[in-house]
Amino acid sequence: MSLPYAPHTPYAEVIGDPIAQSKSPLIHRFWLERLGIEGDYRHCHVKAGELADYIAHRRGDPDWRGCNVTMPHKQAVMPLLDRIDPVASAIGAVNTVVREDDGSLAGYNTDAPGFLEPLLEELKQPHLFRMARIVGNGGAARAMVRALADHGFVIVMFGRDPARGRALLDDLDPEGEHHTAPLDTLAAPTDFAFDDRVGCLDLVVNASPLGMTGNPPLAIHPSHIPPRSICYEIVTSPRETEFLKTAQQAGFRTIDGFAMLIGQAAYAFGKFFGQPAPRADDDELRALLTA
Repeated sequence: MSLPYAPHTPYAEVIGDPIAQSKSPLIHRFWLERLGIEGDYRHCHVKAGELADYIAHRRGDPDWRGCNVTMPHKQAVMPLLDRIDPVASAIGAVNTVVREDDGSLAGYNTDAPGFLEPLLEELKQPHLFRMARIVGNGGAARAMVRALADHGFVIVMFGRDPARGRALLDDLDPEGEHHTAPLDTLAAPTDFAFDDRVGCLDLVVNASPLGMTGNPPLAIHPSHIPPRSICYEIVTSPRETEFLKTAQQAGFRTIDGFAMLIGQAAYAFGKFFGQPAPRADDDELRALLTA
């Protein structure tokens, strides 16, 4: 666990194991420079057995504004904090820790609002029915399930272990009429006849590592995607996954992984540094992220 930094510089950071691949420092440093804020954002490799010591050390550092939290710490960090935001509590995971003015530590989840951000205009519209098909049942999926359930979606979770998905749904929205299905059912064509879905809002979301560089692709046949669906990817490397290519070639609307990555970072940035992120520069930021 690396700790020492130059003193008296306000900073935040991202922690996890592994962490060197994180794009968060590039995003936050870009915004700090644009706003002329004296501060920094770094990454810190924190292994599971080091988390409590890390929090104890940073708690006493007045220059530390907080940290973003990634795998495998999003749930383990919660008992180490003084307060958990109700949204994070409902999701059961924290991805942003903020050191408050009195030195106390508060836990938030910015994954949920970051995920919803590119969908907000759609969500303002009335719909006859809303359904989301989510691939994966890990930490990212938890935030999505809670956020989408709050917006009236029926959810179908696809995973290698449907029982795990069922437990997640029962935990996050026990009153909802949600469903699970095996992941491999998506690979083969289906003869299910969708209606034209006019007046409906359908999402197909890859919340898994499938398609990420070094991992097998998400095998999904276009016949499983309802007409007029929005296909949403959270993988950022590569920028255009096989899932996005399949959806685009079939004529579906798509949202790439940088939408959620930048969106959740913007919510955290405001909490760390007290100013909104300069989102007018998103196109330039995206270019840097893919350079």
